[in-house]
Amino acid sequence: MNIKPLILAGTGMLSLWSGAAFAQEVSPPPPTPDATSVPSPDATAPDPLQADGRRTFTPADFVQFAPRTALDMVRRIPGFSIDQVESRRGLGQATSNVLINGERISGKSNGPVDALSRIPAGNVIRLEIVDGASLDVPGLSGQVLNAVTRAGRVSGQWRWSPQFRTSGTQARLGSAEISVAGGGAKTDWTLSLENQANRSGNAGTEYVTTGSGVLIDTREEKGTYYGDRPILSGAYTYRADNGNILNLNAEGQLYWFRGDEISLRSGSIDVDRTRSFFEREEEYNYELGGDYEFALLGGRLKLIGLRRYENSKFRFGLDQLFADGSPPDGERYRQQANEAETIARAEYSWTGLGGEFQLSAEAAKNILDIESDLERLDGDGVYVPVALDGSDDRVEEERGETLLSHSRALSPAFQIQAVGGVEYSRLSQVGAGGQVRTFWRPKGSVSLDWDAGPRLDLSAKLERKVGQLDFYDFIAGVNINDDREDVTNANLVPPQSWLLEVEGTRDLGAFGSVTLSLFGEAIEDIVDQIPIDGGGEAPGNAGKATRYGVELDGTFLSEPLGWPGTRLELYLNFRETDVDDPLTGLGRPISDELQTDVEVSLRHDFAGSDWAVGGGVYYEQYSPYERLTERSIFTNAPFPEFFIENKDVMGLTLRGTVGNAFDLEENAFRTIYADKEAGLIDRREDRYRTFGTVFTLTIEGSF
Repeated sequence: MNIKPLILAGTGMLSLWSGAAFAQEVSPPPPTPDATSVPSPDATAPDPLQADGRRTFTPADFVQFAPRTALDMVRRIPGFSIDQVESRRGLGQATSNVLINGERISGKSNGPVDALSRIPAGNVIRLEIVDGASLDVPGLSGQVLNAVTRAGRVSGQWRWSPQFRTSGTQARLGSAEISVAGGGAKTDWTLSLENQANRSGNAGTEYVTTGSGVLIDTREEKGTYYGDRPILSGAYTYRADNGNILNLNAEGQLYWFRGDEISLRSGSIDVDRTRSFFEREEEYNYELGGDYEFALLGGRLKLIGLRRYENSKFRFGLDQLFADGSPPDGERYRQQANEAETIARAEYSWTGLGGEFQLSAEAAKNILDIESDLERLDGDGVYVPVALDGSDDRVEEERGETLLSHSRALSPAFQIQAVGGVEYSRLSQVGAGGQVRTFWRPKGSVSLDWDAGPRLDLSAKLERKVGQLDFYDFIAGVNINDDREDVTNANLVPPQSWLLEVEGTRDLGAFGSVTLSLFGEAIEDIVDQIPIDGGGEAPGNAGKATRYGVELDGTFLSEPLGWPGTRLELYLNFRETDVDDPLTGLGRPISDELQTDVEVSLRHDFAGSDWAVGGGVYYEQYSPYERLTERSIFTNAPFPEFFIENKDVMGLTLRGTVGNAFDLEENAFRTIYADKEAGLIDRREDRYRTFGTVFTLTIEGSF
């Protein structure tokens, strides 16, 4: 089982060049629990198929993995992957394919992985894989997990994952998590404290050549990137005797990041010099949310509220010292950003016309307020302000939507869900070029699920989507590390698209399960880098685009072959995109989009023992990052990983992992054009860096 990645493009962390170091951070491996919870028998793989095509798993089906949490169990369901919550406008319809006790996971920061990881394994009654269109949860289609749980005694689990690298990066000792859960006949609660720590780095050589291939600069470079994100979160559920349900959740985070790069440069492009760059970020944020559901006029009304706030301070610095004694160069760029989102939503559900109806209404307000300043070192060694038009700005969006959905069975084998409605939004921007605009847009979807046979489920979904804008795209900014500047663009509008998805799941019985998905999307007003009237460039609406792809997710088990305990996980995701380049008019991929994602892993649990071994290979590739004067692409070799695990060492689970055992490279290639439209190249920058072998020890326990 894989967790499909949430793709976050354009984070700005040390730009494409140094930001690539985050890809090296090895995520903590899937928790594997204490074998003392249940004995580990020599069982063959279960066949959980029910007469209605629903697949149901009980805790007994996961005994060989000794799970500690619901997440540990879900990760072992053959052929099922968790869809991470996509970045969306407001709360809207459900986007994750995970429900808990038949309800979508509330909140935006509280994703399905977090929620499942806080449910003790002993609280799980069963895990159901059902058809999304058969549920009274608008927005769902295809295979959906419903985790049926009960409250138990107060219990908890903890994890510590120290990590060490051969690259000279400082050890990561602060990656840890502890969570507690409890409840009674009417209540459930969880409390979690976690630190997401990062200690990564890389080193290597960058070569600069002319368009004709003449070497003009050699750069010996090293980067280190350190971050800590402590997170405190909690959730509470109360179920009254009359059926009313109250859910409350809260989360608070702190974040510190520091990145440093040093580059020793020599060549004909300039005199020998030492260049250093740093980035610092300090952030705090919180999210408060809740919902209350009760009976009303023969139906059910759910009232939902959410408040999210984030305060971020960024500092960037660039310095160059020259061997011939020339005056040093230096720049300083600072940015203060405040983001807020407030949402109120109501959902009224009732039974009618042989199915379920839901009428929803949502109001939301989003705000981004930014102040920035740029300073440059003059000949006297004094930092003086540099004008940066449009860098102090405020963007607001007020938005409302109403949707009506209907779900029903067309026959014992066919389920349909139809959703339709309209969205209103008011976008306003103060500062340079500020304006106020309003939009009305239709949105909705139609989903079909078909139990095509005893072991085959097919689904299809056609959706009209309205995309979410990144408010940072409105505001001018600079990247002093890569010498890039975006001007302000007040004319951005949210993209819209028609999305068609088709999915088929084949249950292979004791051999496992496989899911194949196809999708195609026609997009209007895609956001990409465009030229701006009056000069400069910025993210903007680049017209029409297409996006299509295929995804395969399979689990293959060895038990029927007479060799119990081995499972092969295969996840393949291939995507193609196309947009007309706003400068050249020629077709190209959408900038910086996922193109290939391949994950292959093998695990063997030794029968009659607590030992397991395995490994995998992981590979991702994105399309080039396009600007008006450059094209950049980051590449890395397939990332190999091997592990050995014992599920009962004095009641603890110990797992040792070796990543990048062959010390492979990650590379970046940047082409800077004198005239991109004419294809005239000014220079190329080819960077080759290694980041060493990564050793991770994960220790887990329960209490």
